[in-house]
Amino acid sequence: MNMSAASERLVVIGGDAAGMSAASQARRLKGPDALEIVAFERGHFTSYSACGIPYWVGGDVEERDELIARTPEEHRARGIDLRMRTEVTEIDVAGQRVRARDVDSGAESWTSYDKLVIATGARPIRPEMPGADAPGVHGVQTLDDGQALIDTLARTRGRRAVVVGAGYIGVEMAEALINRGYEVTVVNRGSEPMSTLDADMGRLVHEAMEGLGITMVNDAAVTKVLTGEDGRVRAVATEDAEYPADVVVLGIGVRPETSLAKAAGLPVGRHDGLLTDLALRVRGHENIWAGGDCVEVLDLVSGQERHIALGTHANKHGQVIGANVGGGYATFPGVVGTAVSKVCDLEIARTGLREKDARRAGLQYEAVTIESTSRAGYYPGASLMTVKMLAERRTGRLLGVQIVGREGAGKRVDIAAVALTAGMTVEQMTALDLGYAPPFSPVWDPVLVAARKAASKLRAA
Repeated sequence: MNMSAASERLVVIGGDAAGMSAASQARRLKGPDALEIVAFERGHFTSYSACGIPYWVGGDVEERDELIARTPEEHRARGIDLRMRTEVTEIDVAGQRVRARDVDSGAESWTSYDKLVIATGARPIRPEMPGADAPGVHGVQTLDDGQALIDTLARTRGRRAVVVGAGYIGVEMAEALINRGYEVTVVNRGSEPMSTLDADMGRLVHEAMEGLGITMVNDAAVTKVLTGEDGRVRAVATEDAEYPADVVVLGIGVRPETSLAKAAGLPVGRHDGLLTDLALRVRGHENIWAGGDCVEVLDLVSGQERHIALGTHANKHGQVIGANVGGGYATFPGVVGTAVSKVCDLEIARTGLREKDARRAGLQYEAVTIESTSRAGYYPGASLMTVKMLAERRTGRLLGVQIVGREGAGKRVDIAAVALTAGMTVEQMTALDLGYAPPFSPVWDPVLVAARKAASKLRAA
């Protein structure tokens, strides 16, 4: 394809949060005469919330389209040449072009670029075992995946579901299936659910999930999916047992989708994610940027690279990339690893380092755990929450916080996220001027109670 001499062409691979945020921001900064934008998306949807899929499956969100922030037609109306159902199969870095294939017709063509954005996202981890691809076994990563699962649930007569994995996706899908009236078993390779927490905090999640009627099977790896005479899933098997299933959901996690980038010789890190500089430019390549679930990001607490697949980061990445592509300047300094989730009325939150993260980073630390309430104890609706806090032994610097509790527990982690970003000590945190009234917190907020205990333990040490 020929370009006019007056304009540059930006090519974007991936039509979800990072890719289309980058395209939209670049378009705002540069008009169509200065920058032509071509975007490729292999699926049916753009700019949607993958994080909302469990709540759509569970019925909290009624319509699929509620998860879509901007349709292909809306992007095209803003001057972006968006090509749906078109998969990029090759990046020719030396020739500054990409090869794309129409998913439906199979037709292939090359498109040249002056600037390239790679936003290929992540792919669900699908175990290599017999029966993993049988009808009734579902991964949940895209809107297409969510629709396929909903369709299966609608036509499945049995009411037994097995969720493989107990991370964020696993516990959220367990809730979704409970809401749909299924008998749910979660099979988890780890000793406790939510490996993003320390095991002692994961135990609280385990107990709460069982209290909700979910059967938890820990320290168990699924070895195969068993099928019936019709070829559909009928059970999952571990080394020790079989668990009957009319539907199986894989919630094992995701990996960066970087096969295309690696084939082109672009640099990836130890988590298989693309490596970028602070401006999200792929290292060693002046005219290629990458963002979203396919990149690794700097952990501001440990100083190490991490892979974190979250829509909040992807949208920020897109804004940064779009600013830089459009002639402005922006950076993405890193993350502290904040995440929240819930299973029914249980809220789960973490930020910063777990104990094993601190040990891996060579940090000496103290850990404390406290129990407090979400409101003043005498105020109606007060509920217990458990807060665990890690602080560096020599400096007193906050290293991480984990919170498990009911209403009002999860978003309290934001206090710790700000403190981590600011490099505060736990002693400094004890003086934070947080909002107080009996309907909102005790006189001492639970996070500050934990900070006081950590500061006291550090002084004693």
